[in-house]
Amino acid sequence: MANNSITEKISGFFKKDSAAGMMLMFATILALVVANSPLYEMYHHFLEMHAVLGFGDFMIDESVHHWINDGLMAVFFLLVGLEIKRELKYGELSTVQSALLPAVAAVGGAMLPALIYWGMNSGTEYMNGWAIPMATDIAFVIGIVALLGSRVPVWAKVFVTAIAVVDDLIAVLVIAFFYTESISMVALGVAGACLLLLLLLNYRGVNRISPYMIIGFIMWWAVLKSGVHATIAGVILGFAIPASRGWSLERLKDYAQEGFELFKQAEDDDMPVTKEQALHHMEETVSHAESPLHRLEHKLHFSVYFLIMPIFAFANAGVIFDPEVMGHAFASTLTWGIALGLFFGKQIGILGFTWGLTKMGFTDLADNRETWKVVYGVALLAGIGFTMSLFIANLSFEAGSELLEFGKVGILIGSLISGLLGYYFLSRRPAYGAETQQPYDVPERSGQKEQV
Repeated sequence: MANNSITEKISGFFKKDSAAGMMLMFATILALVVANSPLYEMYHHFLEMHAVLGFGDFMIDESVHHWINDGLMAVFFLLVGLEIKRELKYGELSTVQSALLPAVAAVGGAMLPALIYWGMNSGTEYMNGWAIPMATDIAFVIGIVALLGSRVPVWAKVFVTAIAVVDDLIAVLVIAFFYTESISMVALGVAGACLLLLLLLNYRGVNRISPYMIIGFIMWWAVLKSGVHATIAGVILGFAIPASRGWSLERLKDYAQEGFELFKQAEDDDMPVTKEQALHHMEETVSHAESPLHRLEHKLHFSVYFLIMPIFAFANAGVIFDPEVMGHAFASTLTWGIALGLFFGKQIGILGFTWGLTKMGFTDLADNRETWKVVYGVALLAGIGFTMSLFIANLSFEAGSELLEFGKVGILIGSLISGLLGYYFLSRRPAYGAETQQPYDVPERSGQKEQV
């Protein structure tokens, strides 16, 4: 009984919306503790160990740290690509009217932090890190919003999620265009051929996920060899996965009915039908009832949010609190450009652009004091850059360099202050009842009830 109780509690924890954020927080704290303990040498040695995959010209020889950042994070970006495509096709970004507000708010929340960083570091050796404060960590933000419960109205949860999705899209474009090394045209050509094959599979309505994943792996390998950052392959693969189910409702109904008949026949010993055959038939029905995009998204959700992102945080958030390094960090415009960009840039950009769009009459957002308090709280939370900011910092500065350490300190300062103040500000709000959950009308969009 005790074991069942423990299992149920663990299972219940992972089902909470706040669980992913809590796992990230635990991994970050653990990394900081290990980096400032006698275990640091073991921690550092493990991350610098090399692992080899392949042979000859097709061999990839990278450190564990690089495998995490270039390999595991490609799976994270695959999920990002799936989420962006879903939102564009069926979600909050599927119409111009619904996408306008979060898209403009996200652009403001990306531009202002970059401008603050640029203003503080223009003409210095730090300029390569200009994109670090542009990012928002969706797992942390959603985790905090979940902890606040009904103090954050439903519309605000949808709003901040849509902002985070657009923010991810901006980050992907920035990485693709500004953090690319010298290009190998041969490898890029192989990646292009893989993309054509993926599009052909999509066009032919291939419903199985495995062919996409096999070709996607080859494309990731080619992109890694090309000089373009390998995680871009994950996003491209995500966009290539079909978002529509292959079968019509009528065909699904007929096939499900056949499965039900097989179950009835399996109960009759005289009929040559086994329960295994009937179960396989029903599994096929369930498989075709959901699009490949939704199936893959569900499969990846747990591994990405509860394994890959915590592993990435553990491998990258280990800042050594050396007095001399900290002194240099707190005196550096690199550190403060990131910290102030995340804290002031995010809130001013999101709140300012949302306010401007509302005043011009382009949104249905209720223009009252309570609504703007919620928007401001959400804008504060968006200053939690963390995972994506750490990722861009690793692209901006050389591994193990002092500049990378300064970047990490700035990310931790900006994200921590934004998260604490955002939580405090929104926690002071009263719980919202059903009548206050929706301050503006959201038109019903076709396609949400049935994928076509």
